[in-house]
Amino acid sequence: MVPIVSIQNLSKSFPGVRALDRCRFELLPGEVHALMGENGAGKSTLMKVLAGVYQKDEGEIRIDGQPVEIPSPRAAQNLGISIIHQELNLMNHRSVAQNIFIGREPRGRLGIFIDSQKMERDARAIFERMHLNLDPRTPVGELTVAKQQMVEIAKALSFESRVLIMDEPTAALNNAEIDDLFRIIRQLKSHGVGIVYISHKMDELKQIADRVTVMRDGQYINTVPAATTSMEAIIAMMVGRSLFEGDAAVAPDANHDIVLEVRGLNRGRTIKDVNFVVRKGEILGFAGLMGAGRTEVARAVFGADKVDSGEIRIHNEKVSIRTPSDAVRKGIGYLSEDRKHFGLATGMDVESNIVLATMRRFLSLGFILRRPAIHETATSFVKRLGIKTPSVLQKVALLSGGNQQKIVIAKWLVRDCEILFFDEPTRGIDVGAKSEIYKLLNALAEQGRAIVMISSELPEVLRLSHRILVMCEGRITGELPAAGATQEQIMALATQRESMVTDAVH
Repeated sequence: MVPIVSIQNLSKSFPGVRALDRCRFELLPGEVHALMGENGAGKSTLMKVLAGVYQKDEGEIRIDGQPVEIPSPRAAQNLGISIIHQELNLMNHRSVAQNIFIGREPRGRLGIFIDSQKMERDARAIFERMHLNLDPRTPVGELTVAKQQMVEIAKALSFESRVLIMDEPTAALNNAEIDDLFRIIRQLKSHGVGIVYISHKMDELKQIADRVTVMRDGQYINTVPAATTSMEAIIAMMVGRSLFEGDAAVAPDANHDIVLEVRGLNRGRTIKDVNFVVRKGEILGFAGLMGAGRTEVARAVFGADKVDSGEIRIHNEKVSIRTPSDAVRKGIGYLSEDRKHFGLATGMDVESNIVLATMRRFLSLGFILRRPAIHETATSFVKRLGIKTPSVLQKVALLSGGNQQKIVIAKWLVRDCEILFFDEPTRGIDVGAKSEIYKLLNALAEQGRAIVMISSELPEVLRLSHRILVMCEGRITGELPAAGATQEQIMALATQRESMVTDAVH
């Protein structure tokens, strides 16, 4: 069988970084080919070259056995290649249908005016194929992240592509939406579409992939059949080192100081009478399904969203937090689930991002930056957290997701925040970088920081938390000690199926 795509000896460099080093890859018709590797391994870069986003420095790309040049995304689309990027690429002020058909809007008889009704009908036809209940007239900015991701997938499907590249397509999807996506993928397979599937969720491979290609440090490592290769073998190829497998640190004594206490927090329909405490040296896990209100609680405590009522106490002293600046002054740091929009200035360099929350400390006379002090501080935290970057002057946008996340953490550590909210701390991060983040969270707890961790990955919640609070529809529906807790118990509370919860739940 002639591969749809064949890549040989492909290399690509950026300033200070050799992202791809003589890589190879092939995709067969009707195949789901998983592309695995740590962040920074070169997976996304390789696919962006195939999709015309980047141009190769050397090497060969063949489509149906014929050598091709792909100078632009439009050229890739003309060859039948579509990519769903990890970062959403939508216009929030436009409707769903307009986003799907941007630049390809159907026209009326005279070819002048856009036929909005036909565009909406075509969008609905794609949604019916996806079994997705979504109004094509809805502005994208009003959708959840999960729905926006599905719009990206619909846009790619609208091209009727022969090659579909999916870069972390399930990162923001719940289980039901993932099931719908997998059904769509299988349908596309049956029509001969080749799918490149990039994901860090190891459990997805056995469900959807036919073959797995592993990359490491910009190089091709191996291609193996998914059905007969163990996850342990794939991880070993990806990381080439041992990973953190330990349990959560010993829970802090119940008599340890309560650092943060939240009482009677309410905000519209999203937060309903939420109460909790976090102790010194504790990792408090927040679990629940998408839309349960976990992120809304974190944003409310941090002052990012106005609340209707509630009380926040730090070391038993009532505090007023109306803005994020108030929260930071009180020693609270918040690592958003959307680090690129709310945690980083990706166009700036590493050292500027690390001191972003403490810039006033590095001013002389109130307006002159003390560059040597900034450089020394940034270099210290790069070394301390193991941030992989050619230089502290490297642009953050050029670093991997795991290293970007460490930079956000460094920013709040420079600020010396006592209370840290981690919202989906390992989303879009590979298995090796996850291990490093886990070690870091445990180390911060051992240093006495009070940590609130929000995660949609139940094994992560169970591994890291000392206590687990579960939310459903804006309320805390239960609390579990992490020791002995199960995924089934968490899901019972997350869906309010009380009959499934054992006597161990209090």
